Amino acid sequence: MKRYNITVNGTAYDVTVEEAEGGAPAAAAAPAAPKTAPKPAAAPKASGSAGNVKISAPMPGTIVEVKAKVGDTVKNGTVIAVLEAMKMENDVVADRDGTIASINVSKGESVSTGSVIATLNA
Repeated sequence: MKRYNITVNGTAYDVTVEEAEGGAPAAAAAPAAPKTAPKPAAAPKASGSAGNVKISAPMPGTIVEVKAKVGDTVKNGTVIAVLEAMKMENDVVADRDGTIASINVSKGESVSTGSVIATLNA
């Protein structure tokens, strides 16, 4: 028997493989339980109060990338984060010019419709 650690879509699995004799397939074993993957580091939060403009998730999904950071100056249409929903990546953009006051999500985090992704001071 050989043991392997395999990572699929960020989830680590401990797998044991048994060699079959004479070319006959081995009996299927129960799937190994996934190891707990380390939780992604939290995105930096604003040290002061949140901004006066909220940028919210337009649909439920998972944050696959945070493109802005606290203190960045953004213009209307600047991508703040990328949200994956139904196997499609959607840009979450600033709806006006301003400065990022807080980033409220981190990569890998699941969000609901209306969850605050970031706040701006406009």
